Amino acid sequence: MLNEFLAERGFILADGATGTNYFDRGLISGDAPELWNVDAVDRVAGLHREFIDAGADLVLTNSFGANRRRLRLHQAEDRARELNERAAAIARKTADQSGRQVIVAGSIGPSGDLFAPLGELTYEEAVAVFAEQAAGLRDGGADILWVETMSAPEEIRAAADAISGVGLPYVYTASFDTAGRTMMGLAPAALPALSGSLAQTPAGYGANCGVGAPDLLMAVVEIAEAAPDAVLIAKGNCGIPEVKGDHVHYTGTPELMADYTKLAMDAGARIIGGCCGTTPEHIAAMREAMDTHRPGARPTRETITGRLGPMIMKQAAPDTETGEARSRRRGRRRAS
Repeated sequence: MLNEFLAERGFILADGATGTNYFDRGLISGDAPELWNVDAVDRVAGLHREFIDAGADLVLTNSFGANRRRLRLHQAEDRARELNERAAAIARKTADQSGRQVIVAGSIGPSGDLFAPLGELTYEEAVAVFAEQAAGLRDGGADILWVETMSAPEEIRAAADAISGVGLPYVYTASFDTAGRTMMGLAPAALPALSGSLAQTPAGYGANCGVGAPDLLMAVVEIAEAAPDAVLIAKGNCGIPEVKGDHVHYTGTPELMADYTKLAMDAGARIIGGCCGTTPEHIAAMREAMDTHRPGARPTRETITGRLGPMIMKQAAPDTETGEARSRRRGRRRAS
């Protein structure tokens, strides 16, 4: 379905934020939004509906943290399969009621644990955790699996191994929030090589979340330069978070997110949406921008910052190593 959309339309508009919008709809900090798939179905379906009405072609399920490792924080680890299936079923029903084709993407976030030896999670356990989640999303009616906000290459690999036995296509995105790399050292330009080595080839890959739209777009530019023919994803935050009392406000206006959409198209992204702070109002502005913009030259850093504001993080030197390769190299150096 994803490939058919891209062949027909050229670009896909994904939805906006889940968690930050739920806070405006009554979610209490510390509670698991995934439990709303049973306890607050109308609010989950309502946000999907608002994004679809605003023009989104693709909605992510309310299942980002619905793996048993994260759910054990809420004594709900044994409900992982159920909550994922419910998340996909709610999104599927809402999409089908819209009167047009809308892609349902099953959101799969990080496990929440570090891999051994830094943490307690083994690779085999990670594969099992992701397989359980992916199967639930498939059974609930997801069209595609959406692995997002990843940092460690081995966790991306574990998700791909799990998904290879589920029978659905998938995409993945990494969060480049540490000097232009992920927290675990993965550089944007390393994604093409990593993608080519996975158990199941992804239908697309790219960047999401991070620290701000300018930083995210520079990551997309780096990926596009390394793999100009890839289906790339940009799902950036809506400006910068500002704490006002007990409320977190994101500074991005609909006009800024519309301009971000145009720059993302120029940068080489084919699937574009918003992450933290992005509301249906922002998505409506992004829809108009996508429908009216004709992509031009790939933007420079100066063009991006001149239109969207300064970058937040100092960028590290370019690096195409996957992170796993860097670890092996350092291990050999210590051994010598």
